[in-house]
Amino acid sequence: MKQDLPAALARDDGPESGGERSRGTPGFPGDDSPELPHESSHELLHALHAAQRAAYLRAPFPAWSERARDLRALRDVLFANQDALAEAMNADFGQRSKAEVALAEFMVLKQEIDAALKHGERWMRPQRRRVGKWLAPGRARVVPQPLGVAGIVVPWNYPLLLGASPLVCALAAGNRAMIKMSELTPRTSALFAELISQTFARDHVAVVNGDAAVGAAFTALPFDHLLFTGSTRVGHEVMRAAAANLTPVTLELGGKSPVLIGEHARFDYAVDSLLLGKTLNAGQTCIAPDYVLLPRGSEDAFIARARTRFGELYPDFANNRDYTSIISARHYERLERLADEARAEGAQLHALGPRDAATRRFAPVIVTGAGEHTQLMQEEIFGPLLPLVPYDSLDEALHYVNARPRPLALYLYADDARTVERVTRETVAGGMSVNETLMHIAAEGLPFGGVGPSGMGVYHGYEGFATFSQMKPVFTQARLNARRLIAPPYGKRFGLLIRAMLRF
Repeated sequence: MKQDLPAALARDDGPESGGERSRGTPGFPGDDSPELPHESSHELLHALHAAQRAAYLRAPFPAWSERARDLRALRDVLFANQDALAEAMNADFGQRSKAEVALAEFMVLKQEIDAALKHGERWMRPQRRRVGKWLAPGRARVVPQPLGVAGIVVPWNYPLLLGASPLVCALAAGNRAMIKMSELTPRTSALFAELISQTFARDHVAVVNGDAAVGAAFTALPFDHLLFTGSTRVGHEVMRAAAANLTPVTLELGGKSPVLIGEHARFDYAVDSLLLGKTLNAGQTCIAPDYVLLPRGSEDAFIARARTRFGELYPDFANNRDYTSIISARHYERLERLADEARAEGAQLHALGPRDAATRRFAPVIVTGAGEHTQLMQEEIFGPLLPLVPYDSLDEALHYVNARPRPLALYLYADDARTVERVTRETVAGGMSVNETLMHIAAEGLPFGGVGPSGMGVYHGYEGFATFSQMKPVFTQARLNARRLIAPPYGKRFGLLIRAMLRF
């Protein structure tokens, strides 16, 4: 039976692409996902969620062939429109190069889809587990099952990757999905919605666009799982909204991700590497280096090397098209306030290049002597400001990290195994890279997620499949079993049996 929707969420002119729409209700076309009006967003979202829930109940256990078809369809439509998506992002940011979009969004996404297509059928298979000696010869297994309807909330900083990557996990696990894009990237969000609507039935995958009020209504829906990527502050609100429905959540938040340069690290290499991680997307990355712990006395060498390397990475900065603009005037002004407050409190600012409010281009600024009470040292920076924090011993550096909220990422530059092992063992972070920044998020077999204030839960690869699955434990009793021996009445024979069992 066809599921009826309000006119704002369904239309009858069929897929614009002229091709067959991916799995969904026959005759259930998509739309261009216009922004939802405030006054009707609640009922429209609930209608869409109900349609997806009904579609899931009609076909709750899709075969791998169907899931693989969905993944290939997603890959094909996004990569066929790579240039258009990059142009939309460039327009949204004011400046973002196609090369950076290809590297930071499409490359990682392609690996994610390829891995799911390669391994997904194996991930779906039941996993045998041990039953223990007292339940043998019974059998135990874990059976992955789709959860139902997944919700995905996408931030503005990597709109394609952080929208499509969780979707890959949800589709590989056999779910339906609703996606709320960011209002700060309206062109990218609108194009992504159009491409998804051309590819998937609306009761299978749907994109919702709108402002924060629509986002609040979205997170209040009774999803079977909700994945949110964004700030820790908004993460609190998302978790409160999900709690009303007991919706399980994966929260990918942020925090202040430290870099620790070891005493005997390859110093120039460390500066070059972390500077690349800091300047990607102009530092507007949840796992960007936030501050640098370095041996006391090496601050001037760090600044000199960073200045040289930045000039090599972005020559003729004022006219360079490889460096990304800050997303909005409000975000640009916030960065200026952080820098100005730190300077007013006695910090020194070492700009590696100019900045321009008109184009929102903000060259990196290295900050020394910043007070711990300043906002710069308390808030996630999310931009190209980079404080240096000198230390006198590794013990002091580790104490500094561990005395602060657990970060989403931690970066260590060291070549001696003892330092690497100690920092790995004695710090807690969502993820870690050694002699590199950012790259752990791109490693095919590693999960990605935070811990404590930087988030909860993980996704990517198999862990992403498991996040969007009910990993159902199943015990099958054997014909020959000991049930009669443990049943009442509990007499002398039972007492002897239990004492014997407890000895082993």
